[in-house]
Amino acid sequence: MATVFIPTPLRKFTENVSKAEIDAQTIGNLLDSLSKKYPELKKYLYTPDGKIPSFINIFIDDEDIRNLDLENTIISSNNVISIVPAIAGGIDDETFSKEELARYNRHIIIPDFGLEAQKKLKKAKVLVVGSGGLGSPLLLYLAAAGVGTIGIIDFDIVEDSNLHRQVLFGVDEIGLPKVEAAKKRIEGINPYITINAYNKKLTSENALELISQYDVIADGTDNFPTRYLVNDACVLSNKTNVYASIFQFEGQVSVFNHFDEGVRGPNYRDLYETPPPAGLVPSCAEGGVLGVLPGIIGSLQALEVIKVITGVGDVLSGKLYTFDALSFQAHTFKLKRKESNPLNGANPSITALIDYDQFCNIGNEQRNIKEIDADELNALIEGEELFQLIDVREQHEFDLEDIGGELIPLGAVLDKADKIKRDRKVVIHCKMGGRSAKAIRDLEDRFAFDNLYNLKGGINSYLKQYKPR
Repeated sequence: MATVFIPTPLRKFTENVSKAEIDAQTIGNLLDSLSKKYPELKKYLYTPDGKIPSFINIFIDDEDIRNLDLENTIISSNNVISIVPAIAGGIDDETFSKEELARYNRHIIIPDFGLEAQKKLKKAKVLVVGSGGLGSPLLLYLAAAGVGTIGIIDFDIVEDSNLHRQVLFGVDEIGLPKVEAAKKRIEGINPYITINAYNKKLTSENALELISQYDVIADGTDNFPTRYLVNDACVLSNKTNVYASIFQFEGQVSVFNHFDEGVRGPNYRDLYETPPPAGLVPSCAEGGVLGVLPGIIGSLQALEVIKVITGVGDVLSGKLYTFDALSFQAHTFKLKRKESNPLNGANPSITALIDYDQFCNIGNEQRNIKEIDADELNALIEGEELFQLIDVREQHEFDLEDIGGELIPLGAVLDKADKIKRDRKVVIHCKMGGRSAKAIRDLEDRFAFDNLYNLKGGINSYLKQYKPR
């Protein structure tokens, strides 16, 4: 028995039946059986001289029978037959070529999705902020699904350390701007869509102008200032913000600022009104992430983007989905708009974008810490001045690569403060500078150290210029 899917325009002749199981050996046998079962359908399946009309396309799986043996094409029980007629309405940009109909066939034949949802995807414009761990699966699936215009904004380059989770890239792209590498990869997946690449940082100066050009914004960033920037810009621009975040083994997904029947849903500030203290929550670059987790969470984020665009299903507006990869436990929590949120109410206190580094205490915290760069550290190493080098990473990171420092993991640094010298310059480092900055703040606050220096950019910065000791 072969499965044949009936398109929406023809279902009025099949008693609204969307698919049928037909015992047939060829396409001709199948159409004859279908016509006998639904007599009113016959005039649309055959011309007066018994031929398949030119306004009807018939696919076996993804292949047009006109590229095979027409009515004589052999079919088997595991084949899926799709009837795709021409339809009227819409604008030129919403129409599909024969190749696109074949490409999106698996979407179109879903009764609750169909051609109308696919047209919405083609018409849609989605801006993806960040093309890293989350952005990789997000971009791949949005492109494959047929989102008509995809914008990518990122100012980073592809590094070797990205490749365990950022599946957009390969070794040949190392050193290239991520947006350029992503654009090339996506165009190879789907040549029927438009990709806009922005090789720059999203800022308070450019966010509103850029976001206003898109229908949906997908936030795949890895730092709090940009999260709040994206959220506030979406609220001020009346754009839906599809949010996802990851850390080590855990992920979160939600849909913020979504309008449903004129009612605005919660936004990111309703979930987290204020950011945590700088350095308290490390980024994935600092704290690590299981390589497969961005694939799981980024795919869920892509799903929510597609649901928002098409209106198919219930979106995660007013809900926070969390996933723990270690326990394989998932929870969905209810979110509500809060009166204390400065973006809410009839007279919100935030009416323009602000300095988000300052809001998240990034700049202020950094200004209160003495820093040393890679060249200055190397001069100390090569010179005769006494100094102490402390590494606050974890043991497994230290075992992988080190530059001669004494290992005192961040979690133990206060308990082992007596091992830190006071009579000489002490340079403290981690992978990128975040954890070491927190260690210095904690040591200064608790024990009044005044001789601590943070290695700017961490061990990553040093090893870009100098070899390990």
